[in-house]
Amino acid sequence: MLDLFTDPNAWAALLTLTALEVVLGIDNLVFIAILTSPLGRAEARKARAVGLSLAFVFRVLLLASLSWIMELTSPVIEVRGLALSWRDIILVGGGLFLIAKATREIHGEVDVDDGPSKKTARKRALWAVVAQLTVIDLVFSVDSIITAVGLVDQIEVMVAAVVIAMIVMFVAARPVGHFIEQHPTTKMLALAFLLMIGLALMADGFHFHIPRGYIYSAMAFAALVEFLNVLARGRRRRSRR
Repeated sequence: MLDLFTDPNAWAALLTLTALEVVLGIDNLVFIAILTSPLGRAEARKARAVGLSLAFVFRVLLLASLSWIMELTSPVIEVRGLALSWRDIILVGGGLFLIAKATREIHGEVDVDDGPSKKTARKRALWAVVAQLTVIDLVFSVDSIITAVGLVDQIEVMVAAVVIAMIVMFVAARPVGHFIEQHPTTKMLALAFLLMIGLALMADGFHFHIPRGYIYSAMAFAALVEFLNVLARGRRRRSRR
């Protein structure tokens, strides 16, 4: 155990895995921000805390059962020559869930009927938000831990990387949610991200891997453009005063 502190390879693995876990956590943060945006401030804070806590608990439990995790990659069914494991099935199901959720939210955003009754109908109960967060946390946790197992073989390094990544997510969750709440146009962009992430999860489940670098590069570029739009709108508003 103490040898890891003096092993440069362990530190390099920790930095690499932590960076990867933080990047993978972006998907989780976007989903949490979208799901909690219709809630009141206090309820949104509770939902974020519960959602991130569940994500951490799922990851730790999965790390504690690595032998079971590895069994998730073994084929269980075959469809027209395509062997699917439990991991594949979970990813396909999670991808479908994200696509359905994002599509429903986009429909709600573009619906012109936004009277008081519509707003009330769109308010979500806290328990419903937590239930949906639980489902998607499990999907992202399985993908995250299997990725970690494929990169590092020291359980201590995996746990440390997960803990650091979750701390970063806890710190970033509120600012991300607040920014999306303050700038409604970014919500549509975030929903488009969720559609893309859902498609990527489904593709992975059907063994058609889309390099995450392409996806995150596209997300970063779109986010930069939207950030410039937000700055431009803010300056125009100030110049009219």
